[in-house]
Amino acid sequence: MNKFLRFDWVALTLFLMLVGIGLVNIYSAVYDANNTAIAAGFMQKQLISLGIGFVLIFLFQFIDIKFFERYASILFLVSIVSLLGLWAFGTEVSGARSWYAIGGFSLQPSEFAKVAVALALAKHLGGFNTRIENVKDYTGAFVIMAIPAILTILQPDPGTAIVLLSFFLVLHAEGLPANFLYVMLGLFGLFILTLLVGVNPTLWTIGVLALFAYAYRRLRKEKKVLRPILLIGIMGAAFTLSVSYIFDNVFEQRHRDRFNILLGKEVDVRGVGYNINQSQIAIGSGRGLGKGYLQGTQTKGGFVPEQQTDYIFTTVGEEWGFLGTSLVLGLFIMLMMQIVKTAYKQKTTFSRVFCLGFACILITHVTINLGMVVGLVPTIGIPLPLMSYGGSSLLAFSVFMGIYLRVYYQRIQ
Repeated sequence: MNKFLRFDWVALTLFLMLVGIGLVNIYSAVYDANNTAIAAGFMQKQLISLGIGFVLIFLFQFIDIKFFERYASILFLVSIVSLLGLWAFGTEVSGARSWYAIGGFSLQPSEFAKVAVALALAKHLGGFNTRIENVKDYTGAFVIMAIPAILTILQPDPGTAIVLLSFFLVLHAEGLPANFLYVMLGLFGLFILTLLVGVNPTLWTIGVLALFAYAYRRLRKEKKVLRPILLIGIMGAAFTLSVSYIFDNVFEQRHRDRFNILLGKEVDVRGVGYNINQSQIAIGSGRGLGKGYLQGTQTKGGFVPEQQTDYIFTTVGEEWGFLGTSLVLGLFIMLMMQIVKTAYKQKTTFSRVFCLGFACILITHVTINLGMVVGLVPTIGIPLPLMSYGGSSLLAFSVFMGIYLRVYYQRIQ
């Protein structure tokens, strides 16, 4: 097959379109007619990151995919060391020690940890005689996800931790027993219930449900019902207590406030809830076709803080309207579908799992970010992939894309 035709031009085109739309909206979000140097400074940094990203994508096309498979474990260890190093050498920004300051730039290692976890999981699941149904094998996969997730929670950066744990979806796609999915959904329910009503009512709820489960299974004359129910009940109680401890002692007040506002326990449109309120106003005011480029009153008035980063989608909504937001969402969906389609055409488990991991990260990022800007998810610092201002995120997704394109190119070898 012609080498030109073996390249995934569809994914690359979608990637470039999203990056281009992001640059246009970053410029609009920071533009000040009285001081154009501000916008120029933001654009210069973003273009430098983009240039480095393009170089990485280009270089990765000359590296055999087996190189990434062979050194996936080392890359994962380097990622863990970089996360640990933040405690000694990291820079604290907005209460989180998540960045290394390098000259005039900041580097966030947790963004690159997502790539490292995708590679490590792909290598682990692609190992000889590895079966995801085996306790040893799925425990190893859980450990790969859990270590960086715990390290990011302690920064504290709960948003990135949630993204890292979303690799669970990849394990499910690879054949992890459905019971684990039910457990995850149950833990999510306990998490919300604990925050809504508190620890004691949640523990009582677990106890009552355990009694009902025991009585039901006894009526069906099932054997050995007490031990599994006790085990699940104890695990549920331990998780509830851990949620309370992390929420009260690890999360900062700003994180607690955002969760409380989302759950309806507090109403604060002038304090912590200000961003979400202004974001909803900006998106709603765009209506069908938007107000026009550089014409957004919420954007130009500076009503949405840090709009060029996590809230970049509000600029699209206000200035491009429903048509523009639909275009952006459609491009993301097409990119995700293209990556998933490529995943299931792979001959090796490593390549398939890596592609699924890339798609999983994209889906989680987009879902959480859009949920944030419309008020369905608390603000937890998750950027919109390829579009939000920020060099670390753009570089990490460029690395993802570079490896993905190489996987696509080698799919028939």
